[in-house]
Amino acid sequence: MRSLFSFPDAEFFTRSGKYTLVVLLAGVLVACVDKAPGAKIVGHKAPVEPEAKVVDYQLAECARIWDVEENKTSNSLYWLRAMDCAARLSPADARAVARQQSGDSWQGVFKGAILMANGNVTPVERRQYMLQLDAFSRSYPAAIRTLLQLWRDNQMAQLQLSEERTRYHHLQQSSDAQLDALRQQHAALSDELKVTRRKLDTLTDIERQLSSRRSPDGADGHGEKNDAEKGTQR
Repeated sequence: MRSLFSFPDAEFFTRSGKYTLVVLLAGVLVACVDKAPGAKIVGHKAPVEPEAKVVDYQLAECARIWDVEENKTSNSLYWLRAMDCAARLSPADARAVARQQSGDSWQGVFKGAILMANGNVTPVERRQYMLQLDAFSRSYPAAIRTLLQLWRDNQMAQLQLSEERTRYHHLQQSSDAQLDALRQQHAALSDELKVTRRKLDTLTDIERQLSSRRSPDGADGHGEKNDAEKGTQR
């Protein structure tokens, strides 16, 4: 007699387990396919290459480097090339090109200063274009501030060296003048000493001559006096 409530047999559980395993494996495969390489990720964007590219001015011709537009000079490589080209010019040519630069912008002032620095400038001229550079201190872009500061420090060092050389030259001239004065004074004293010695020698000779003349006369007079006294007594 079978019970009203019958339980499934073992075969039923075996078939159900197989079906469940198959369903789980299928779900795992679907999940892996959704996350497979190459699938699009929501919210992710590919990196965008920057449109602005740094221009390498190291290959630029020196003849054209001074004609580059001012809006393209915010690049340290440009100013390094400009310094290199300025050093290749003769002092006269550097001054001539410097006179062609504008003094209304920091680019023109910086170009002129770089050129003048290679034109055998005087300390006054160097100090003048340094003051012009300082007037545009707030206009320099951040990309060249470090380079500009290094270049400015070098110019200030050269200016200080020129001042020290000038000061030394003045001291040397003053010392030479004092030495010349001492030499002249020594020569004058030597001449006076020679004159005094000659006078002393002359006076000594005169005194000797007088002494030699007085001695015989004195002796003769004394003898005549004795002879007169003897004649009186007789």
